[in-house]
Amino acid sequence: MPRRQSSLLLALLVIVALFLLYRAYGSPRTGTTPSSATPTVVGTGTEPKWGVQSKTSGCVAHGGLADSACTPGALLASGTKDAICRSGYASSVRNVPTSEKDQVYAEYGITRHHPGEFELDHLVSLELGGSNDISNLWPEAASPTPGFHQKDQVENYLHDQVCSGTISLQQAQNEIATNWLAVYQQMPK
Repeated sequence: MPRRQSSLLLALLVIVALFLLYRAYGSPRTGTTPSSATPTVVGTGTEPKWGVQSKTSGCVAHGGLADSACTPGALLASGTKDAICRSGYASSVRNVPTSEKDQVYAEYGITRHHPGEFELDHLVSLELGGSNDISNLWPEAASPTPGFHQKDQVENYLHDQVCSGTISLQQAQNEIATNWLAVYQQMPK
């Protein structure tokens, strides 16, 4: 085999090997923590497809988690660490019109509900840089527990972790979007 062809073949094999390692273990930044004492967890090990709904009907929450095809999460460009750590940030960006709320309930097949049964929730909370976009909204049930009250605790916990510099904003966003229940289970009680 000529020298040029063997060099190209070697380069191709290296690329394929790196691709396979990436697929098997994910991005090296996913799930990394600043120190071994950091009390955080990794969601699914993959980054959500921010803002990309692959489904807009027949959505079903599973075990307290949003349907990721309908609610992958979405982020605001203005939701930087400096911004979200300022008092009053979340209320300054909150804006979900009633028509959008009704559309979210419809996507999840909820035609009627009682007060307190669901909370129209931001998958990635505003206090973590989440968006008001429909791809970040879902009707979260209060029960069974853990439900929306417990997710609120996770949001506050992750916000505190980000603002104290314990974890990155990106890590907190990935964790809450992929598996907030895992964070809840490992939070200090």
